Amino acid sequence: MAEGKVVSLQLCVGHREPMDTRDRVVALTGTGLEGDRHANPQSHRQVLLMEKEILDSLDLKPGTIRENVTISGLLIHQLPAGQRLHIGDGVVLEITGLCEPCSRMDEIRAGLRETLDGKRGVLTRVLQGGVLQVGDRIALEVPSLSR
Repeated sequence: MAEGKVVSLQLCVGHREPMDTRDRVVALTGTGLEGDRHANPQSHRQVLLMEKEILDSLDLKPGTIRENVTISGLLIHQLPAGQRLHIGDGVVLEITGLCEPCSRMDEIRAGLRETLDGKRGVLTRVLQGGVLQVGDRIALEVPSLSR
């Protein structure tokens, strides 16, 4: 089974405010991360995940592109919408789609928006809440096979 881990956690506390890096955050079922401005039951963008390997290849630090959860060891951009990720001791996130890079990416570095096309992270919603911590393991849910 494919497995990764959480390497960094960030909250977006306000529009254009610096990201707030944390060692642990609380994921609220059906809402998002406690204290994050994107926490909203109607949103398909409750939690944004990004691969550290992509950030490293672009010489960017975790949180620079405003992701909530920086992960390592999983190629999440290749996963389909509907894929569930089990993190730590019970948090379950469901991928809702790819995050399209916005013009703010070019404020970080000229040309970054285009560079991140198709790899700015994946949007998820919280199916099962709980505590997320740096170092938590991430496992892909394997679909059950019905006969």
